[in-house]
Amino acid sequence: MKNRSKKIAAALAAVEAYMQEEYAAAAQTPAPPPGVEPTAWALSARLDTMTGHRMMQFRAFSNIR
Repeated sequence: MKNRSKKIAAALAAVEAYMQEEYAAAAQTPAPPPGVEPTAWALSARLDTMTGHRMMQFRAFSNIR
């Protein structure tokens, strides 16, 4: 029984050491910069582009030739 408790204690100590290393590494990484929200003009242009792509996929413009 004593041998088993030593193994459990060693496993728990190894897990604790690993967790401490992970926390230290996470603390050193810089936070990502805040994102910039697109303007209404950018959103409108993106929507028009996506609509054009969808129309081409549906072959809506195939009879225009």
